[in-house]
Amino acid sequence: MSFTTIFKRLMAERLAFISFLFLVMLFIISLIAPYIVPHDPLKQDLGNVMNNPSVQYWLGTDELGRDIFSRLLMGTKAAIQAASFAILIPLLIGVPMGILSGYLGGIIDDIFMRIVDGIISIPVILLALGITGALGISLWNAMIAIGIVFTPQLARLARGQTLQIRTEPYVEAAKISGAGAGWIMWKHILPNIAPPIIVQASFILSYAILVEASLSFLGMGAQSPQISWGNMIQQAYSMISMNAWMIIYPGVAIIMTVLAGNFLGDGLRLALDPKYKKG
Repeated sequence: MSFTTIFKRLMAERLAFISFLFLVMLFIISLIAPYIVPHDPLKQDLGNVMNNPSVQYWLGTDELGRDIFSRLLMGTKAAIQAASFAILIPLLIGVPMGILSGYLGGIIDDIFMRIVDGIISIPVILLALGITGALGISLWNAMIAIGIVFTPQLARLARGQTLQIRTEPYVEAAKISGAGAGWIMWKHILPNIAPPIIVQASFILSYAILVEASLSFLGMGAQSPQISWGNMIQQAYSMISMNAWMIIYPGVAIIMTVLAGNFLGDGLRLALDPKYKKG
């Protein structure tokens, strides 16, 4: 199936395509945010504390007089970085582990899957907190923790798909022709398990942003002066009875991004389905 066909199918799923454009916009913002913010997101102006939205400050100011809109834009960087690591680490570790486990079987399968089962048995946020605590409190360590947390999901998915494909006639034909295990896994198994992996990765993107925000809210992720949507909510929480709108903006940003990732995942699932039929 060509990329053009997949893209056309995705465009036909309006909500998924809008979500795709929204996520692309966030990615671009994360790259250019330092150059487009209307105010210095770290500059304190105690003469303009907790101002309401205005022409000068589009979303108002926080308890230290910092521009909330500028901080919201800068917080996009942490969200996108967390999502990128949460996808990259499972793709580089979990997928190869799952393919090896499913194709080779035996003791390799037993060892890998026991490791995966052990990790999955721990609640995601608790595991992320534990890994972050062990590595040290920082945004980078939080992103590594998020990637490790989601690695077992892609490993199990890759293994399950590999178990189905390894008995297909074209795989058996490759074995008979003398192709090595590495060649078969690279040329025959990986391309055929890619669609469900891509779909699952889009869902992981949503969960990763949520976990990063949770870690930063708990003080285990981005540390001041770093800005993330999670620590914006943390800082606004103590002021919620006085100015509830301060917590609304980053909260809405998280909700919209998580929903976009989920809608994109649903759209990709349909677009990558060989039996796709619009309507």
